[in-house]
Amino acid sequence: MKILFAKDYDEMSRKAANIIASQITMKHNSVLGLATGSSPIGTYKELIKKYEQGDLCFDGCYTANLDEYRGLTKDNDQSYAYFMYNNLFKYVNINMDKTNIPDGSNPDAEAECKRYDKVVEDLGGVDIQLLGIGHDGHIGFNEPDDSFPVGTHCVKLTDMTIEANKRFFARKEDVPTEAYTMGIGTIMKAKKILMVASGKDKAEILYKTACGEVKPDVPASILRLHADVTIVADEAALSMIIEKAPELVIGLPKK
Repeated sequence: MKILFAKDYDEMSRKAANIIASQITMKHNSVLGLATGSSPIGTYKELIKKYEQGDLCFDGCYTANLDEYRGLTKDNDQSYAYFMYNNLFKYVNINMDKTNIPDGSNPDAEAECKRYDKVVEDLGGVDIQLLGIGHDGHIGFNEPDDSFPVGTHCVKLTDMTIEANKRFFARKEDVPTEAYTMGIGTIMKAKKILMVASGKDKAEILYKTACGEVKPDVPASILRLHADVTIVADEAALSMIIEKAPELVIGLPKK
């Protein structure tokens, strides 16, 4: 696990985008595992900038998103399909037929989860998986549990996750209580994993992820067992690691 220092959110976003851009440049038909939420928005803006400058081409890429709210259609402005289109896809030359997101409108959870696992399998797996991290350590919507789920599954969202996501909805009551999410096993099969984290509120969980025990009640801790993981985080998010294990942080400015 490599942990890269960034001074702030903007620098974090630039460094993360550079890693993804390098992957696309080296393999034009890369399968990009994509994430939603506030953490990767800056990364997507940087990728769009690279495309507009003529430095990046997405026409060969495939995508597989981590998750989607169960019960929301693709045109719902709070769906992750809507998020991806309006934060990345419509601004670059990606072929929309090559983009993949769980279908939140499918009421048959078992069928949808099997379908999405087959989609990822048929793509040959993910070349680089972008992740954020929840305050409780969830990656995708894999919440703390007593085991690490393997494949795509339907998960009941925790109160902490609902509370964190309510800012995107008119009312807390409007936040979906379930989601379809790629499993930990699928995430761990990605050839490369890239996590972005920003803000003081992520400092404790990032420390537990990088330095604590590997256990399913901190889902992100499993990443320590992957062969190629890079965490790019800003100074605030890294503050606890910097305090307790500064030797783990690459690019830490000298005092």
